[in-house]
Order: sequence, then C-alpha cells, then structure tokens
Amino acid sequence: MTFRTFFLASIVFVAGSAAAQTPFQKSTDILLFLQKRTPFSGMVLIVQDGKKIYENAGGYADREAESLFKHHDQFVIGSISKQFTAVLILQEYDKGHLKPEDAISKYLPDLKQPWADSVTIHQLLTHTHGIVGLDKPLKFKAGTSYSYSQIGYELLSQIVARTSGENFPALSAALFRRCGMEHTTHPRSAHPTLVKGYTGDKNYILHYETESLVNYPAAGAFISTTEDLVKWNECLHSGKLLKPATYTRMFTMKEGAVRDHPLFGKTYYGYGPTITEEDGITWVGQTGFCPGFVSMNYYYPATKTSVIMLSNTVYNEDDLPETFYYHVQMLKEMKKYLLDQRAKK
Repeated sequence: MTFRTFFLASIVFVAGSAAAQTPFQKSTDILLFLQKRTPFSGMVLIVQDGKKIYENAGGYADREAESLFKHHDQFVIGSISKQFTAVLILQEYDKGHLKPEDAISKYLPDLKQPWADSVTIHQLLTHTHGIVGLDKPLKFKAGTSYSYSQIGYELLSQIVARTSGENFPALSAALFRRCGMEHTTHPRSAHPTLVKGYTGDKNYILHYETESLVNYPAAGAFISTTEDLVKWNECLHSGKLLKPATYTRMFTMKEGAVRDHPLFGKTYYGYGPTITEEDGITWVGQTGFCPGFVSMNYYYPATKTSVIMLSNTVYNEDDLPETFYYHVQMLKEMKKYLLDQRAKK
C-alpha cells in the first residue's frame, strides 16, 4: 500500500501554488510528509486568534479501503479527555457542590477502602493520590508523591455524577453542546465518523486496533475532532466555562504534581493539563495515547493559538519517541514560529 498525502478542500492558505504558503506552512508540510518508514497518518489544525494558519492531513482514515480523511472525522483522543473531566469537577466547585480539599469518601460513601478518608479530590486531579486499584493499598501515602493514573479520573467522574445528580455521559454531552462541539462524544454515545485506529507489530507493520475504547472514558476514551478541540480551547480559555479564579487554579502548577515525562522530561501539571514555560513562551494542554491513536492539544495563551494533532497510528507501543515523533517535532516548529513572531514585533 502506497502512502498518499492530500490537502483538505477548505484549507485557507492554499492559493494555487506552493509560493502562496508562508515559511511556517512550508516547513510544517515538510515535517508531516517526510518519507519515513513510519509516515504520518492523521489530521492537523492550527488556529491563531480565530484564524486558521495551518490545516492538513495525510494517510488513511481506513487503510484497507484506502479512504482519505474528511472534515469532522473523529479520533479517540486519549488523555486530552482529562481536561473535560477536570472542568466538570471545577464547575461543581464553582456551584458550591464540592471542594478540592474534601476527602473522596464524602462523595463516594460506597467506597469502603480505608484510604477513601485520606485521598482528596485535589489529589485525584493531580495524580498524587497513590491509588493503584480499588481493592489494593495505596502505592504511597496520599499527597506525598506523584504517579500518573487513569483510575483517579474515573473516580472523579463518579464524584461529579453524584454531586450533580446527572450521569457522566449526559454531563459531558451538555458541556460539549455549550461549546458548540457537535462531533465530540462520550464513547457510549454514537460516533458515526470515528476513523479506524492501527497499532504496529514488532516490525512496525500496522494492524487494525480493536481495543481503542478500553480506557476509562473520563481519563482517556472521549472521541473528538480537530475543529471541535479548537472550539474547546476557545470556550475554556475565554472564560465561558469557569469563574476567573477557578480557571487560574486549573492552570496553576501544583506542588508535587511533577512528572518525569518519557517525551518532555520534567513536566508540571495543573488540574488536568500540563503547564510549560520555556524561552518566554507558555503553553498548556497535553498529549494523548491509547490503542491505535495518538493525539495532541496545546494552547498558547499569549497568542491565542491552538495546536491540534490527531493521528490514527501507533507504530510501536514500546517506542514512544517514534510514536510521538511528529507531535514532538510540531511543538518545536511552533516554538520557532512564535519566537519569530515575537521578534518581528
């Protein structure tokens, strides 16, 4: 099967020739369509202050049928899902229904483990709770260390359902409607344009992935599109979802919530997203990883820039630098682009 690239019909910068492209657009094209044994397959959308500055796609939504990607194609977005769950929790905080400092036993009375009285909502949000299983002792005393976790966000979804009186799929659907995200869903809901995900074997040969939705939905199994994630960023970061003080709290680096990330080194977390400050540029968001899908959603507050990258190929689950190659390189391209913009002012 040969690898093909294509331009989406609505790309705003195309003007009939390569000469119409900016240097950033050209360099991004070169990055995405390198002749590697692991070619990029997915969609990219970059929007700055409401204007599309890059949009492209390559590879196949369905490799067997050689179907190309279309607008509104859906991907499983992995840990980007945690932002949705964190906002739902913080909205309950804004309503006075819970406090991050509360022990989770207050909201989950059926949880009989002895640690339920010591683990707090704050610790679930920041991966500092130490829970490894509902029937197991804590990995460490709650609040004393960091361990990236999926189960913590599953418990958060149960808490927000109890405090709000609504089930988690309905809560998330209402949140997405509020942001105009018509193609973003909980995995239990309909997702008619979900593309096929693929995972590579030891020889990097891709096979259709059947386990893409096995993660806890609240932690890593929501389904979305590039355009909907831009809408999410614009809605969240324009103050439409949280009170100003609560928004600040979400995007403040939390003490102890520091991870030795396999791709980015020392990484700081807020409530859900990571917060990175480098060379005078700040960006917030996260990558996502689940069977058959690799994703990225970062927002640069100073320039109101969204960088969305959704891919339906995991070439080697044991080789994260290879699997996230294009995503990491894209962040480097964005840093150069924003530094050039700043220098020209």
